[in-house]
Amino acid sequence: MRASTLRRLPAFLCLFILLLLVTACAGDVATSVPVSGTVVPPIGTTDPTAASPTPMPSPTATPAPTETPLPVTPAPSATSTLSPSDTPTAAPTATNAPSWWHDLPVVPALSERARQVYQAGLAKGNNPRAFAKAGDCETITDWFLVDFDRGARFYGLGPYTDLQGTIDYFQGSFARNSVAARRGFNAAAMLTPFWADASVCKPNETPLGCEFRLVRPSFVLIMLGTNDVPHKADFEHNLRQAIQFSLDQDVLPILTTKADNLEGDESINDTIARLAQEYGLPLWNFWRAVQPLPDHGLVADGAHLTHDTNFFDDPQKMLSAWPWRNLTALQVLDAVRKGVTK
Repeated sequence: MRASTLRRLPAFLCLFILLLLVTACAGDVATSVPVSGTVVPPIGTTDPTAASPTPMPSPTATPAPTETPLPVTPAPSATSTLSPSDTPTAAPTATNAPSWWHDLPVVPALSERARQVYQAGLAKGNNPRAFAKAGDCETITDWFLVDFDRGARFYGLGPYTDLQGTIDYFQGSFARNSVAARRGFNAAAMLTPFWADASVCKPNETPLGCEFRLVRPSFVLIMLGTNDVPHKADFEHNLRQAIQFSLDQDVLPILTTKADNLEGDESINDTIARLAQEYGLPLWNFWRAVQPLPDHGLVADGAHLTHDTNFFDDPQKMLSAWPWRNLTALQVLDAVRKGVTK
């Protein structure tokens, strides 16, 4: 809104508008956006309240790692010990039951379709060592993955030391400020040129398209849904468009369930999981990872995650959701990195 327009408005209305502009993560960014292009047929039938983390020294004691550190069920006890499983759970298929996706593993196995997308991307020139982040305020924070680019004193892998290879492999992607991640973003905003960063994006370029051009990633973590609650009827259409756009660029989308249930019926997570299976895409079932945590890993607003630093062998820190978000994101990237070359 122009300054001259604001001067003509009553003072109380100006104040109301300013309050809207400074609201937290939620935002009515966009509702629906049509995207042109040929649709590839699906396969099958089917902000924390705490401040930015303070650097802490790495613990001296390191438990023995397992060969394949896949996700575990966190025990909400200060005396619990981490015991990674080395056998993933078989994924159920989509059904009419509203909670069918609850039992999907946190870390997915890769489909042949996913490998084909990756290989096509390599042929097109995508960078196998780069991933993009697309999402809302929980995607752009300094406490999401950034520590893995800052150096070893900012995190402790504990029993997950085998993940260091994946940290080294994707170096540079963890701390990148994605132009496809922004406070208030929903699924429609990903493909709306209005929300692209004009300082780096071309005219009529969408945020997701701009990020792909700048980074040429092989993978994209798509983390959406919380800000889609006010327009959840449009969510499936908009998420399909983001998926399809990624596939058209031969970038492999990694879909992510959200921790919250602000919509009340879990329909958004249901849609995310169903589309992942329909398109043969990897699903990071983050919702499952935080269920055993106190308050399911959510602060009082029911949307933002409880915070602590990334020292995965500290049971007290692992009572909070953010260490689990970073650990399981790293495990997913590790599984995808290894799975695409099998």
